[in-house]
Amino acid sequence: MHLSTHGSISLRIAVVRQLCSARIGILALVPDEWEDIVMPRHQIIGRLAARFPVVWLGPTPGWREYLRPGGPHFLAPDRFYAPTAGLDVYRPGWRHPLVYKPAALGRRFLRGRLAAARRRLIEDGATHIVLYLWRDEFADALDQVAHDASCYHVDDEYSFSEREVPNSEREVTLIRRVDQVIVHSPALLRKKGGINPHTALVPNGVDFEAFSRRHPMPPDLAVIPPPRVGYAGVIKKQLDLDLMVRLARARPHYSFVFVGPVMNAAGKREQLAALENLPNVFFLGPKRVEELPAYSQHFDVCLMCYEVNDYTNHIFPLKLNEYLATGRPVVAAPIESVRNLDVVTLATSDQEWLAAIDRHLNEGDAAAEAAARRIAFARAHDWNVLAERIARLIEGAVARNIPVAGQGGALGKAFVS
Repeated sequence: MHLSTHGSISLRIAVVRQLCSARIGILALVPDEWEDIVMPRHQIIGRLAARFPVVWLGPTPGWREYLRPGGPHFLAPDRFYAPTAGLDVYRPGWRHPLVYKPAALGRRFLRGRLAAARRRLIEDGATHIVLYLWRDEFADALDQVAHDASCYHVDDEYSFSEREVPNSEREVTLIRRVDQVIVHSPALLRKKGGINPHTALVPNGVDFEAFSRRHPMPPDLAVIPPPRVGYAGVIKKQLDLDLMVRLARARPHYSFVFVGPVMNAAGKREQLAALENLPNVFFLGPKRVEELPAYSQHFDVCLMCYEVNDYTNHIFPLKLNEYLATGRPVVAAPIESVRNLDVVTLATSDQEWLAAIDRHLNEGDAAAEAAARRIAFARAHDWNVLAERIARLIEGAVARNIPVAGQGGALGKAFVS
């Protein structure tokens, strides 16, 4: 027993030494361009790049796009550019287009894209490659490029169904195959967490410094009469816009402010039109990510006005910690991710929503203590804190694949340079 324990300790020391000498490189397969609307993957990957060399491989144009004279991708070569230190964004060129049929040709071009991204990481000093997949549609990459560990980050319920449906066979297969799974909400953990023992819950976070630092009131908000009851985020079909119409009509002396783009609002155009026609409702349009903190800071009450269904119960709203970092009060629909939080006020009926908004507008002396609790909660969910946790999970996945001395090469997933 003593010898076995001693051997186990020696092995762990050897693994730690190998890991310390390794330089992990992350090949991130994402569904967005780096310049698109900032999502959790932008926040996380951008911060991981401060620790590891990273290549961001976003959407690839179809082959026709490379052959269209005058188009933006016509015969474009491979291109890498670095929007921030440690991060290379890879734009595949005409030699590596997206092709669906024949499937064998599509896989060949995929291998070419992945190989180019991998070479870039090696040129940047990486000795161990981690595939970081942000959608199950990228599962084929596991078989198309040499890597040392893999991670699947689930930041949504990709069925987008308002009624519970089983996990897709493709996603279940991917979850079983990867070395690390990350989910961002309790409901996702419950639904997908039992498939792979290496599954961790890492919720969405906040750029705490940006949202907690004081900003002047934006001019287009300043001209709106107080009190200002606000929502900041994408205006979409998952919001209970019927509720917002009723609340705005019930409190005509309150200003209801919506900051953000209207996207994917199918089936809600009538409600949007009703809101736009109310004199105390204001749509201020999309804002740059660096502008958003100033709006949330100057709402008197912040709203998370979701419909409650099986889809919204699986989300973890980005705006939650962004609102809380400002210290402003938050009234929310009782979706699962916020049900047990004492830093938000839950409301179901119209009467509960109105009472909660009224109460927060008249908090008086209790406001400062409540604001401090909200800010403390958000500080613990700073993106820097969460990215550090993800970095440790990635290192752990690599470490688990280091073979027993004498039984393999560098790592257990056919690393080749």
